[in-house]
Amino acid sequence: MIHVYEFWTIIISLVVVKLCHWVYKVDGFPNHRRDFGVMRPHDAFQLPTFLTKKILRYGPVFRTSLFGAKVIISADMGLNMEVTKTNHAPGAPKSLARLFGENNLFVQSRESHKHVRNLTTQFLGSQGLRLSMIQDIDSLARTHMETGAKNGGLDIKETTSKILIECLAKKVMGDMEADAAKELTHCWRYFPRGWFRFSWNIPGNGVYRMLKARKQMMNLLKETVLKKRASGEQFEEFFKIIFGEIEGGSQTMSIEEAIEYIFTLFVLANETTPAVLAATVKLINDNPKVKQELRREHERIVRDKTEKDETDLTGEDYKSMTFTQMVINESLRISSTVPTMLRMVEHDFHVGDYTIPAGWIFMGFPSKCTKDPLAFNPWRWEGKDLRGILSRTYMSFGVGSRLCLGAEFAKLQMSIFIHHLCRYRWSMKTETTVLRRFILMFPRGSDIQISEDT
Repeated sequence: MIHVYEFWTIIISLVVVKLCHWVYKVDGFPNHRRDFGVMRPHDAFQLPTFLTKKILRYGPVFRTSLFGAKVIISADMGLNMEVTKTNHAPGAPKSLARLFGENNLFVQSRESHKHVRNLTTQFLGSQGLRLSMIQDIDSLARTHMETGAKNGGLDIKETTSKILIECLAKKVMGDMEADAAKELTHCWRYFPRGWFRFSWNIPGNGVYRMLKARKQMMNLLKETVLKKRASGEQFEEFFKIIFGEIEGGSQTMSIEEAIEYIFTLFVLANETTPAVLAATVKLINDNPKVKQELRREHERIVRDKTEKDETDLTGEDYKSMTFTQMVINESLRISSTVPTMLRMVEHDFHVGDYTIPAGWIFMGFPSKCTKDPLAFNPWRWEGKDLRGILSRTYMSFGVGSRLCLGAEFAKLQMSIFIHHLCRYRWSMKTETTVLRRFILMFPRGSDIQISEDT
């Protein structure tokens, strides 16, 4: 009897294995299993170990399972470009889709995404608004830097986040009540830890806390908007665009859709630029020649403004920060060790000997095919178009219809912050490390020591 039991146990086990193999079989692609290696933090300036190992074993394209989703991972630039040109739906794991909401215009149809792209272009593309943002970021960065110098130091990521949210909140929401602004800031702490997690929503875990914070933020934003509208209070330019108050246009979206848009704009901005800037400061700190050249450039700008009896930065000053732009581009290039091309495959996609089934997520890693790809060398950008945000070796802001519209705003904020930082004597703590687990992580903070000596 025992032998019969053991026999059937073996048979059933073999059937289960075969079924699993059959269910997950995809034509042409090697390897499929749940890959926990992607969740391991790795040096942000190096390709993740799991990726290099898989490429050595299976080649530049392979399949796996991440965050409860079936995924194709590609480091093949030709395939990456082909997939992103013909597939427009964003590829997001369930935890990320839940964060942004099922009705979010960013992650719905191609038409709704085109709608919010046009809206964002109007919002961030306005010349008057851009000049106003330069003034606001300049003023906020100067104030925070002066405070940091008096205190002997500051946290780069935390400080940049405060500047960004204050600037965006003012432009989007206008003046907010003190308690509402404080509660909004409090909610942010639940997001960085919950972005890319397994999608189970269990009380007490990261996804649960993230969704709870999202609900709080959505209610807070909606309450603020409705109060302003009911009282007849003046809205900022963003809501004038939405409510069709500019040039007699018609209302472009509902209140609920507007709140979803604002929430997404805040989350994306707050969880990208501050971290990238902190990583950039780390790279500058570790490269004395770069630090020296930056100091030389910004001393020249300060000297010129002093001679003209001016203090505030202008658009022309920003354009003159040539080496700063080279540093930012190089930092973005070297820290792009994460898939910047994420798509949901909309239909069976055939390329060469491969077939990617509809419904799978495609993750394309940017190409590193340049001389000394892992070396931080801003001078490699000398003579190149520094305003360009896309090339075969530079895809930090995505590709195709999902190209990031906030790219110029992010580079603007980083440049102004670096300008004010270079006016002081500063150094980053030696124990600072920059890791990635999809998002950039700073396990020991991103503190700098800064002196009042300018």
